[in-house]
Amino acid sequence: MTDVQVGPAKTYAERLAARRAEAETADRRDERLGWARFACLVAAGIVTWMAFGRHVLPAWSVGVPLAAFAALVLRQWGATAARERAQRAAVHWARGLACLDGTWPGGGTSGDRFRDPEHPYADDLDVFGAGSLFERLCTARTPAGEATLARWLAAPSDPADVRPRHAAIGELRDRLDLREDLAVLGGDVRRGVDPTALRTWASAPAIVFAAWERWVAASAALLAVGAVVVWLMGDARPLLAVIAAEAVLAVAVRRRVAAVVAAVDRPGRELPLVAALLGRLEAETFTSPRLVALRAALSAAGDPPAAEIVRLRRLVDLLDARRNQFFAPIAFLLCWSLQCAAAIEAWRQRCGSALAAWLDAVGEIEALMALAAFAFEHPDLPYPELLDDGRVLDGEGLVHPLLARDAVANDVRLGAAPRVLVVSGSNMSGKSTLLRTVGMAVVLAQAGAPVPARSLRLSPLALGASIRVQDSLRDGRSRFYAEITRLKQLVDLAAGPRPLCFLLDEVLHGTNSHDRAIGAEAVVRTFVARGAIGLVTTHDLTLAKVADALSPLARNVHFIDDLAGAQLHFDYRLRDGVVTKSNALALMRAVGLDV
Repeated sequence: MTDVQVGPAKTYAERLAARRAEAETADRRDERLGWARFACLVAAGIVTWMAFGRHVLPAWSVGVPLAAFAALVLRQWGATAARERAQRAAVHWARGLACLDGTWPGGGTSGDRFRDPEHPYADDLDVFGAGSLFERLCTARTPAGEATLARWLAAPSDPADVRPRHAAIGELRDRLDLREDLAVLGGDVRRGVDPTALRTWASAPAIVFAAWERWVAASAALLAVGAVVVWLMGDARPLLAVIAAEAVLAVAVRRRVAAVVAAVDRPGRELPLVAALLGRLEAETFTSPRLVALRAALSAAGDPPAAEIVRLRRLVDLLDARRNQFFAPIAFLLCWSLQCAAAIEAWRQRCGSALAAWLDAVGEIEALMALAAFAFEHPDLPYPELLDDGRVLDGEGLVHPLLARDAVANDVRLGAAPRVLVVSGSNMSGKSTLLRTVGMAVVLAQAGAPVPARSLRLSPLALGASIRVQDSLRDGRSRFYAEITRLKQLVDLAAGPRPLCFLLDEVLHGTNSHDRAIGAEAVVRTFVARGAIGLVTTHDLTLAKVADALSPLARNVHFIDDLAGAQLHFDYRLRDGVVTKSNALALMRAVGLDV
């Protein structure tokens, strides 16, 4: 752990210890209350025997231990809730410490659902998946928050959109209480929740219940109550008449009621957490322009969004009550399904159009909170200087964000000249890692995050990579065909409105050296002609001659290694010029091959 991480690590460790202590205290309190409840039950049994068996105590005395038992139940619920909250908070801060000491992979949200094998760089740079940049960053609780963060990482944002994020992240960075509160709200609802269900439901065509149908349902419910009273007095005819009328009404509306029930079932699962998040965010005040705008999006003309969501959640719960076998007959008499369905539809017509805006605001705040946590954990990292035009990538001291902070840093400068760096070097010397380091810096910078570098100047860039291109037996594609397909995708991308930053690892190494040399030179020349900038790694030193031919638009750089005995050593420092030796045979001998 580097010195700059000591502050965040100490803060996280202190909060983790405090929450664990709170959880232990709540657990002991819960145990004591459990024994007290047991004692109350024993006392209730004794008092009941003395009141009704021995007649030495008044009958009302039985209520004393039972009332004490009920009070203890309520207090135990509070103790249990406090323990669970403290435990979730402890998990949150333990996760923060794992992010600092590098043990976080596998403990977060991988973002596998956002993976796209046709994306021009996401798989190559490990943006999504186990051990990915997304898993490292994501602290979002809702699918909307995850989707917003994923969108920022998968597509470049304009500088005009990114700069306000810097101010927002700076304001959120030290709000540890807010981060903890959002982390512990509700349970883990990610699993089984369709991230688009609420939006789809909110924007679906209206299911109309006529005013007279609602009036008839309410009137029938009141008549049913009166008919039950009359039935208890000995006359069943009014009740039978009401039941017949309600049956006719139920048949008339059954399809619409069923449509409401089916539509609201899946999005209803997400409502408790959304309501809790909205309520917490409504209590927060902000000063940065972007957060002020997002907070304003949570202000409604009527009740606050959290109250509206709670109201909808209550309606959904009431609708679900009809499934109780004991309540079902009563629900039929009260036209319960129709009245609840109509009320839910009325809510959707009133608030459905605003629901998407609420979810978008929550999602963006959650994404900003994720980047703010990263900024807090790395207080020495700068924000990039974002240019409005041109083709510039000027990075000093770049480090891969998923490597240890004391990893070797390198400078990469691309612009008018050179536009291309041809990176040569032996196996394992750091060529592919350099490509991913540059790519990650571009991704983080254009998402709005601080970058692992001493400084970074960056113009708006499209990003494309050919690093981890795979063959496919199912699709009948060889690795070479998959690579040239990706290269064609990047060439097309270079013709777009943004200059392309390309990252090519061992370009065209799936074919013979003659064709590879010709093809690789043609690809690099095409990118340069289209105004792209980027890096190309190679083992084939014939490609290094391309840099000489294109100079000053291209330049050769390299990594070196040192063989001491049977051990290879790398310093991972980028140097000017072309590498002069290879370590392939040494590596083969080192693993025991007879070469």
